Amino acid sequence: MTVVKIFVNYKESILNPEAETIKKALGRLGYQNIAELKVGKSFELTLADGLTQEQIKCEVNEICDRMLVNYNMENYRYEISETEVI
Repeated sequence: MTVVKIFVNYKESILNPEAETIKKALGRLGYQNIAELKVGKSFELTLADGLTQEQIKCEVNEICDRMLVNYNMENYRYEISETEVI
């Protein structure tokens, strides 16, 4: 089986209000050394066997383009790994 982990974050130019709120709260708790904090989304897909690496990349990019990512505000990256069925 192939597992794909997709990570979606705001673009650098977009204000992330949730991250700013958490960063301020951590500052109030005494954690003053945090220069930057990012909050995003993550997804984990398990794909059926038999796909080539190129097919996997194509399908993941299409899924991100059509469903998971708002290109006006977000970027994404992903990691592909193979797992053994036990």
